[in-house]
Amino acid sequence: MHETFVLASGSPRRHELLALARVPHIVDVPEIDETALPGELPDIYVARLARAKAGAVAARHPECWTIGADTVVVVDGHIVGKPRDIVEAEEMLETLAGRRHEVITAVALVHGSEIKERSSTTSVWMRPFDREIVRSYLATGEPMDKAGAYAVQGVGALLVDRVDGDFFTVMGLPLDAVIEMLRSVGFGAV
Repeated sequence: MHETFVLASGSPRRHELLALARVPHIVDVPEIDETALPGELPDIYVARLARAKAGAVAARHPECWTIGADTVVVVDGHIVGKPRDIVEAEEMLETLAGRRHEVITAVALVHGSEIKERSSTTSVWMRPFDREIVRSYLATGEPMDKAGAYAVQGVGALLVDRVDGDFFTVMGLPLDAVIEMLRSVGFGAV
């Protein structure tokens, strides 16, 4: 039975979700290159980053299982990451307005040479909204560190029409999959 896990992420949402699930953990933020490889498909990209994050941090905590995750928004087969600035955030939101997109979150659980992986895809439909609504949302500051420039659990929920799939995938950590993975390595709580 494992006492504590290491979350390889600087995301406050992932930390909050593990705390919500009562998973004892510490946070260690990885520093990796998140650049997509030429021609890399979104599901391959997000899985690679989850493994890289977990692997980088696991090397610093060899006694613990390490959880790494990555989330991307996909529109028309193209990866939409986190906005670099407010102009890019505005462009992202205008692209998403009134449309469906997918959110893919991959999770890797690493301990030594053992790796367990899962991914989850959820469809999200955004409401039609105009530039005034986008600018009002941008003024909250919320979009800046989020894939696709919105937070489904925050003010950004007002932009969302519906979610088809796992809500927690959109937040950045599919809890059912994570709990199943943790149980598979002997963590019995929750």
